[in-house]
Amino acid sequence: QVTLVESGGGLVQPGGSLRLSCTASVFSLKDYAVGWFRQAPGKEPEGVACISIDGGRLELEGRFTASRDNSKNTVYLQMNSLKPEDTAEYYCAKARYSYCSSHRWTELSEYNHWGLGTQVTVSS
Repeated sequence: QVTLVESGGGLVQPGGSLRLSCTASVFSLKDYAVGWFRQAPGKEPEGVACISIDGGRLELEGRFTASRDNSKNTVYLQMNSLKPEDTAEYYCAKARYSYCSSHRWTELSEYNHWGLGTQVTVSS
């Protein structure tokens, strides 16, 4: 049973932007933090962003901004100034808790539901 669905990936030129969406179909996200991760071929998963229930955010770098719309049960990842090294499969994940931990938000064990991913390719 698929519980989280990502969308919005695709091919974009360097310097471009994309906004990814993550929608939950079975449970409400409003009580949980949500993380974004990416995994490039041959590399370990990497935490990109985490957003808490109050909108507080932790992000890998300033080019990435997470946001949420509880009325749509959806979390977003805005990615700007994209680089070829941002090419990866991007996943969203529901955290076990309501707030992103500043020390552990990049740890996979902090999350208990994962989407299937959406591919982002940055290339000219």
